[in-house]
Amino acid sequence: MVKLFSGRGFSGSIKITPGEFIQLRNIIYELSGIFLQDNRRFLVENRFAPRLSELKLKSYTDYIRYLKHERKGKTEELNMLTELITTNETSFFRDAPQLKAFRLYTLKELIDAGNKSGKREIKIWSAGCSSGEEPYTLAIILHEALKDNLRKWRIRITANDISTNVLNMAKKGVYTKYALRTTPAPIIAKYFTEKDNDIYHVNPEVKRLVSFGKINLNQERSIKLVPKSHVVFCRNVIIYFDKEMKKKVIAGFYNNLVDDGHLYIGHSESLHLITNTFKSKQHVGAISYRKI
Repeated sequence: MVKLFSGRGFSGSIKITPGEFIQLRNIIYELSGIFLQDNRRFLVENRFAPRLSELKLKSYTDYIRYLKHERKGKTEELNMLTELITTNETSFFRDAPQLKAFRLYTLKELIDAGNKSGKREIKIWSAGCSSGEEPYTLAIILHEALKDNLRKWRIRITANDISTNVLNMAKKGVYTKYALRTTPAPIIAKYFTEKDNDIYHVNPEVKRLVSFGKINLNQERSIKLVPKSHVVFCRNVIIYFDKEMKKKVIAGFYNNLVDDGHLYIGHSESLHLITNTFKSKQHVGAISYRKI
């Protein structure tokens, strides 16, 4: 889950003017597709002021000029910009009703179809995977559903995020007990190893199913490189996009999905007024979407 920053923390002395905010907002939108409302101006000031001090810049105009024209270290700074505008908040087995719907409806359908046709293949895309809790959760659900038959299946979970830092965390597969706060105890015992006090490592058989990589959902060419998927998870991400960006991203998911593929978005998100290319299905406490 990608969450816009809350604004808590440093209170900087470098102020941002309305004009500077608009310029910086446009850069952020171009980079990530995230649109910052006018009421986020002072939160931007709060978050970015320490970075300007680190760079020894005296104003946001200097920082904007740096982002636009500085060649050395520009890529790294754009990565830093991503870190500054987002906060990643998630946990294993988050939103239990939705995961139950995935397990009992979508996954069951895929397994039944694969066993019937003999083409035992499941490809899942976790778009906006944050620090890895979601794709690893899906990998565990697949282990639980297929058990010893897992070796007969070709399973691929592609996990992407725009943040380099969270992807590095995800690849390590090391978590605190807090990240497991919504995880059943038997699952923790079976799929995690506690190597230090309250520090848990994802077991290798789970990690093997997941492939991590950086992606910007605002770049169509990047989305086109993602393998065709039976299921796309993009939960609690599109809520931060404007309507046009939402349409663009959902169209990318539609093109990525195989025929009759399934899409899961956050419980507070909706495709209403965004697209009519998916058919919704109501579950207990959750909604899933099918490509039509």
